Amino acid sequence: MTLNPEIIIPIHGMSCQKCVAKVSTALRAVEGVIEVDVSLPEKLGRVAVAEHGPNRDQLMGVVIQAGFQTVAPVADAEPESTQPPAVESLGSIDALHTDIFAVRGMTCANCAQTIEKGVAKLTGVSSASVNFAAEKLAVVYDSTRLQKADLIARIEDLGYRAASDDAQDQQEGQLQLYWLIFAASLSLPIMPLMWFAPFGAATIYIICALSTIVQFSAGLTFYRSAWKSLKNRSANMDVLVAMGITAAYGYSLMALFNVFALTGEVFFETSAMLITFIRFGKWLEARAKGKASQALKSLLQLQADRALLLVDGRETEVPTNQVRVGDRVIVRPGEKIPVDGIVIEGDSAVDEAMVTGESLPVEKGPGAEVTGATINASGRLVVEATRVGNETVLAQIVRMVEDAQGDKAPIQRLADAVSSWFVPAVVVVAMATFAVWYWSAAAGFLFAFKMAIAVLVIACPCALGLATPTAIMVGSSIGLSAGILFKKASVLENISHLQILLLDKTGTLTRGEFAVTDLLAVEGVSKEELLKVAAAVETASSHPLARAVVRHAEKNAVMYPSVSDVEEVGGHGLVCTIDGAQVLAGSHRLMEREQVAVDAFDLQVNAWAAVGKSVIYIARNGQVMGVLALADTLKEGAAETVARLRQLGLKTVMITGDRQAAAHAVAAQLGLDEVEAEVLPGGKLDVVRRYQEQGFFIGMVGDGINDAPALAQADIGIAIGSGSDVVKETGDLVLVKGDIRDVERGIRLGRRTLSKVKQNLFWAFFYNVIGIPIAAGVLYPAFGIVLKPEFAGLAMAFSSVSVVTNSLLLKRYARRL
Repeated sequence: MTLNPEIIIPIHGMSCQKCVAKVSTALRAVEGVIEVDVSLPEKLGRVAVAEHGPNRDQLMGVVIQAGFQTVAPVADAEPESTQPPAVESLGSIDALHTDIFAVRGMTCANCAQTIEKGVAKLTGVSSASVNFAAEKLAVVYDSTRLQKADLIARIEDLGYRAASDDAQDQQEGQLQLYWLIFAASLSLPIMPLMWFAPFGAATIYIICALSTIVQFSAGLTFYRSAWKSLKNRSANMDVLVAMGITAAYGYSLMALFNVFALTGEVFFETSAMLITFIRFGKWLEARAKGKASQALKSLLQLQADRALLLVDGRETEVPTNQVRVGDRVIVRPGEKIPVDGIVIEGDSAVDEAMVTGESLPVEKGPGAEVTGATINASGRLVVEATRVGNETVLAQIVRMVEDAQGDKAPIQRLADAVSSWFVPAVVVVAMATFAVWYWSAAAGFLFAFKMAIAVLVIACPCALGLATPTAIMVGSSIGLSAGILFKKASVLENISHLQILLLDKTGTLTRGEFAVTDLLAVEGVSKEELLKVAAAVETASSHPLARAVVRHAEKNAVMYPSVSDVEEVGGHGLVCTIDGAQVLAGSHRLMEREQVAVDAFDLQVNAWAAVGKSVIYIARNGQVMGVLALADTLKEGAAETVARLRQLGLKTVMITGDRQAAAHAVAAQLGLDEVEAEVLPGGKLDVVRRYQEQGFFIGMVGDGINDAPALAQADIGIAIGSGSDVVKETGDLVLVKGDIRDVERGIRLGRRTLSKVKQNLFWAFFYNVIGIPIAAGVLYPAFGIVLKPEFAGLAMAFSSVSVVTNSLLLKRYARRL
């Protein structure tokens, strides 16, 4: 059949592999669709269709019906951007590139929305997303149509700055501190000058000069920010500040020089102190936000800068970024391993706390895998590089955390919606405040004027914009430190809604490795002799049960003889010779074939089989010696984890391919609520769907590879990883250490983070709901309480600081994980 060229469709609104699965299923169901490839990072779908198959518009309609969008949401607000871009304009899927920029100059959530909309309008941009708290912009774009320089230019055209590194970030913080000191040094003398008037009538002119310097130096940033905001047809917090300080300073200046016949009290201190207090609040906010992102910065600093390259027997020190796959590097004791690789020579203990969180070093020898940025604690190692640069485990973890911190949680939509109309609403309230006091209450122009200024400067959309992202940053950083990686901000929120948790048995609740649990010998044969003979036979086999018997013998220091004439009886066991005697080791069928009577063990063997144990019979010269029972061992902490999950109110269900009796025996050991037994590997997906159809919010815990379809289908997929290729895991939550106890810890962390988000949003809304009426003078008639504009500005500044600080309090919770 002749195929048309692949149709590329932009798909927005996907947040995880579950979304990919949903939209892929919808597209595959369309008649005439041959193949579907949906990419989450690029936000694109590539669809191969038959010659007379569906067209692009029909496929876009299917995407929309599935609950997704074909244009970036940030562009929806602009009337001229509502039509889907031509697919050809997006280029091929291979040409799409993602860049993350540090953006400086944002003062509130409205600035973030302005940048998103402005960048998304560029031809070739697939999506743009700004994290206000982290001050980062993530852009997916067609690299054949746009260059990085074009994006930077667009950001600057919008009135903001694109910083390339953390050094600029540090310079920005220092600059804010210098401006604060400068503004404070000029503003603080104003108050005593007003009180004592040491220069008589001339004192007011000195106050005016000091205020003017502050207004047009330290205060100039508010005018610049307000101008670029209005130029971009939006209104940010600095519009309110600029209006407030201009009103206070402008009125005082005109009253001082009798402009337009204005006379009366001047209050230059209001604008000067207002600028100083807001500068102070912004400096504190920057410091707090820096602490919130400290964990990720610390992780980046773990990378080794230099590597000792081994070429033709010669050692050469080079920058780590020059190491290529296949190169061999030497790692001396105490040094960081520069790249991911395999040990070729040497033995050592490696501190892997960075990846696994385990404090004890792990022994490494030839053939062992090592991870970049871990520390070689003892011996000299020669390592062959297998992953370098952006492919290393550390780079994958950093990318995953950056993605999570750059993502927007669903609860953030409320704050974004409020921020979009917040500033215009405050301006209306300020005008209404002036009108009520001046005309209705006849309180006098100056009183009404000050009340209006107080309303302008106390209102704070910043606290709303910071409420969610700062808590997400801290929560994901805590998870990062504990080896619990959240792929999206939405996972931190949604994991709190879990009702049922499905747990795969093998590899999740159990180790997936057999161990000897029981030995039963006939009279006249000791358990040690039984184990010695069994181990001797099983050394000739690579079967998991055989390896378990040998491990058990070695663990108990049992010496076993050598064997000869080994014959493997297909699927039943082994026949061999030990010291001239014929020895059998295998199943009941092998014993029947060799006519060895084992009836004496039937009662015990049936009891073991009922709880899922496997058995190996041992016979010598036609006489049974005994039987060994083996079982898949439970992971350390599995029962404790299940108990804690139930304490959290979750219903726990185990999925396994074992028989009903064996599955229920394991479930009883663990204290699970329900069991889904005799489930084939492909049936796990159906189990997840069945619970979802009943209306439950489902979590699935698996190994991230074998259980990929079920993890993708679940509302929250939790992958128990191994510390390598974490970004390839299907789960929404990846447990790097592979510790089952981290399942419960991750859920608790998600719940605590969502709780902190709700606290922040409550205080942000509460502050504005209470603060604006107080600034408007609602308490003045009954209590005579008036909020001066400068103190209203201080309250505004501290509202943002309080939200960030409250998020940082989440760090105290890290000690309980």
